Amino acid sequence: MKGKFHWLSLLALTLSLPLSTIAADTGLQAGTAIVDVTPQEWPLVLRGSFFPKPAKTAHDPLHVRALAFENGKGRAVIVIVDVIGISRETLDPVKKRAAKSTGWRTDQMLITATHTHSAPSASESGSVPQVAFGKRLADGMVEAIEKAVDSLQPAQVGFGSGQVPDEVFNRRWYLQEGTMPLNPFGELDKVKMNPNRNHIVKPAGPTDPEVCIVDVRTRRNKPLGLLANYALHYVGAINIGERKVSADYFGEFARIMPWRLRAMSSVNFVAMLSNGTSGDINNIDFHGKRAPRQPFEQIRIVAAKVADASWRASKGIDEYHSDAPVAMRQREVPLDWRKPSQELVERAKKILAMSKEEQAELPPLATNYAQRTLSQEKREGKADCLVQAIRIGDQAIVSFPFETFVETGLEIKKKSPFKHTFVIELANGSYGYLPTPKHHELGGYETWLGTNKVQKDGSDLLTRNLLEMLNELHSGKGK
Repeated sequence: MKGKFHWLSLLALTLSLPLSTIAADTGLQAGTAIVDVTPQEWPLVLRGSFFPKPAKTAHDPLHVRALAFENGKGRAVIVIVDVIGISRETLDPVKKRAAKSTGWRTDQMLITATHTHSAPSASESGSVPQVAFGKRLADGMVEAIEKAVDSLQPAQVGFGSGQVPDEVFNRRWYLQEGTMPLNPFGELDKVKMNPNRNHIVKPAGPTDPEVCIVDVRTRRNKPLGLLANYALHYVGAINIGERKVSADYFGEFARIMPWRLRAMSSVNFVAMLSNGTSGDINNIDFHGKRAPRQPFEQIRIVAAKVADASWRASKGIDEYHSDAPVAMRQREVPLDWRKPSQELVERAKKILAMSKEEQAELPPLATNYAQRTLSQEKREGKADCLVQAIRIGDQAIVSFPFETFVETGLEIKKKSPFKHTFVIELANGSYGYLPTPKHHELGGYETWLGTNKVQKDGSDLLTRNLLEMLNELHSGKGK
């Protein structure tokens, strides 16, 4: 009787423990979270263009979504935020707060923006509504990490991919002779972003149509979380009437994916879509074969296609792993800021001293880039760029704090030692565009001083570091 009582007491004690404690060191655990961060105060300026406009309402909600992984000592939490970009100045304090409350280190946290152009800045400075939104966003990121870590449970994971080739277009084009306009610096580029389609000859680079997924299930094979990746810039709504806040196709994907996986009734399931290397990729049909759309219609179409590809990829997974190792590496790579020549500085000062009438005779955006030239001249020190590599079983995920060109992503996928690899851009910072050295020679918007802010071989340096980190993870040095 005494032995029986001891056994029952032990069972009762075990059942009273948190599930994550019971499952410790018994394999993979995963946790999810979603936090609504839709603005509550208006108006808010949407800074997705050279001429920002205010919004007074939201078409659809903005969220912070998180997916946490743990296996033994290996940990990684991936957070996706519905904003255009987030600076390190904003993210570093968020990570420190989350580290203090969860016990997870900051180098176990990847936080990225979707790059929707229909969202306010993440900054906590500016107007009263902007300050309120910035605080709401920061608190939401901390809360999402806390909830994802707190909800860890025994899990299994599978990896797959599909294709959506008809919605990605390289937006940089060679043009017919004599049709290239002057750039803001009064020079002729060799390629142009989003040109007049009557002048196009051929695109200046490839696309990446792959939709990669990390499919997370409970040990009972119930959907728990899905992380997808697709190399496409925002889609955007037709600007008819008042501008509205929107999470773009990233948010629509997250809303419809539970229906694809029959996880509608699950309170824990979270789907989220990360932006791949799409610095030179967009959703504009340059051949004019697409019928006109109503506002937000194209967002729904693209989201549905990516969700369908994700569903097909999930159905094609042969095996889920409950013992997948988790490991994460991080490096801070300092890059030099690009500096203007003295000639460019003097030209910029001259432009800004002109009358409005004189400025109107200059190439488009000449005034904007004169201001950017002087801003670049004032930059000091280096850009401390944080790059990360994550291993979850046979899946590798790497990140850039830039709008990265698709060639860079394709190179990393090709050279990665892992069976599955994808790249997330605009993670852990937002430093503008990152063209390859080859594209710097071609010129175009993404290469202009002030659009690109760091040394011209920056993409090569960061890629080299990331491939080294991937090899470390693959060999077991990152565990």
